[in-house]
Amino acid sequence: MLWDVLPTGKQPGGAPFNVAVHLHQLGVPAALISRVGDDELGTELLDFITSKGLSPAYVQEGKTHLTGVVKANVDDANEVTYKIVHPVAWDYVQHEARLDALVEQADMFVFGSLAARSPATRETLYRLLPHARFRVFDVNMRPPHYTKEVVKYLLGKADLVKMNHHELQEIMGWFGAETDPGAAMQWLAERFGLQAVCVTCGADGALLWTGNHLYRAPGVRVEVKDTIGSGDSFLAALLKGWLRGQEPGECLRFACATGALVATHLGATPAFTEADVYALTSPPAPLLEERGA
Repeated sequence: MLWDVLPTGKQPGGAPFNVAVHLHQLGVPAALISRVGDDELGTELLDFITSKGLSPAYVQEGKTHLTGVVKANVDDANEVTYKIVHPVAWDYVQHEARLDALVEQADMFVFGSLAARSPATRETLYRLLPHARFRVFDVNMRPPHYTKEVVKYLLGKADLVKMNHHELQEIMGWFGAETDPGAAMQWLAERFGLQAVCVTCGADGALLWTGNHLYRAPGVRVEVKDTIGSGDSFLAALLKGWLRGQEPGECLRFACATGALVATHLGATPAFTEADVYALTSPPAPLLEERGA
């Protein structure tokens, strides 16, 4: 939970924060575990999530480290790069018994690799994982803030994994394994016992491996303002469909349209409705192929 600093000013951000905001906008109750500093930027973030209808009850406030800031370079609207300040407040999320209870009650627990860059928050994350009913790993690798060992560990704890096509290629390179996307996704699912693997491909759409099937949804062509938060809104929409028990192809189409819609706005958390998303949805996603038994 942090501020993305853009040439046009600062915007609330942070991948899990964005996912929580978009889930709430799509009608899925969400709670956020994070930490801000006892400073003006922290107060503004707490006020912002309250204005979005989310509770700040599980956002800790610390006096020793400042609220997180990320400097975003948007010179290329389709490939935003980030300079992530370290250390900051969210590197020091403390474990509390009430967090165990929150995670146990939730239908899903969403986390990323960035939260595990520092020992304090990493320990808290590792302690919460066993309490989760369904674990969603949003890989979100931001160099130099991850290690192979941590990413592999989190893959082994997940039920559903979402990554982009660059991350898929890098991870498969670690194992010297298959790099064809469909084969690689199946390999990861079998290697780590995953229920689903989702890979986003930018303007080319996304792939989803689940139930021994590979699904593809094409990209939705839009005029891009910036892609900040696009992948996070994609994940929120995918999880909404998953929780509803929707057919995987439909989940994927809705997610692609949601990500495209957010890319037509500046910032990570623009307001939109489900009807706005359906206005952009593409034709049904074909079942590409079936692999294995």
